[in-house]
Amino acid sequence: MDEAADRIAREVVDAGLKVHRALGPGLLEAAYEHCLAYELEGRGLLVERQLPLSIVYEGLRLEGAYRLDLLVGRSVIVEVKAVEALSRLHEAQLLTYMRLSGHRLGLLVNFNVELLKHGLRRLIL
Repeated sequence: MDEAADRIAREVVDAGLKVHRALGPGLLEAAYEHCLAYELEGRGLLVERQLPLSIVYEGLRLEGAYRLDLLVGRSVIVEVKAVEALSRLHEAQLLTYMRLSGHRLGLLVNFNVELLKHGLRRLIL
């Protein structure tokens, strides 16, 4: 894994901890996404929110078929969740986004937990 992406991932986790400490569980994903983006931008990181992701199937291009919650530093995909528990389906979704976009590092961050460390998953292609 490249060192810059690893550094960005550490910043995302640290920023997520700060947001979670301040807000706690129980809010909608959009609130956490917005606050996490704000915190990361305040740390000087480039954050793209709701970035369209196209898919190609047998020459058919579906523009903006999906959206990345956050792309941080043009290298780390962050998928924000506010669910009872992360599942293999959430991991599969992130892995698919990583394959389609060409980014090798992704973080699943579930804010609907008592301790954020129980809601974090780091995935690498």
